[in-house]
Amino acid sequence: MRTVALKPSRRMLIGCALALSATPAVAQVRRMTAYKTPWCGCCDGWVVHMRAAGWTVDVVEREDLAPVRARYGVPQRYAGCHTAVVGSYAIEGHVPASDVARLLRERPQALALAAPGMPAGSPGMESAGREPYVTLLIDRSGRATVFGRHNGA
Repeated sequence: MRTVALKPSRRMLIGCALALSATPAVAQVRRMTAYKTPWCGCCDGWVVHMRAAGWTVDVVEREDLAPVRARYGVPQRYAGCHTAVVGSYAIEGHVPASDVARLLRERPQALALAAPGMPAGSPGMESAGREPYVTLLIDRSGRATVFGRHNGA
């Protein structure tokens, strides 16, 4: 039996490159770092929510999160109880995984996505009841616009 070495044609190489570039970003690493205080149980609940949605979450515990928020440009008025970082975005508070996925799909010009405070019924805060809340897209000037509406908001 004779073995023949096939030399890939330019057309075949271009076709393969196009096919690979057209595949969904499923292979994209879904990894983030979450900064939280050591004593916060609802933050742990949010991490569980993100991991259940397919994210790898590296947790870093800090006594004070204000310097973390300042480092990533999140104004204190939009503070939640933890701050995560994914790519160039900060994720502040109990933001649902679906909003984080949408943020990364759409890639808006923004610094952060926030669910200020600790909204009841948000991921990690399910045992606190259920209240309407919004997630906010925070731009580079610190202004916020509604990004997502949850629990009937």
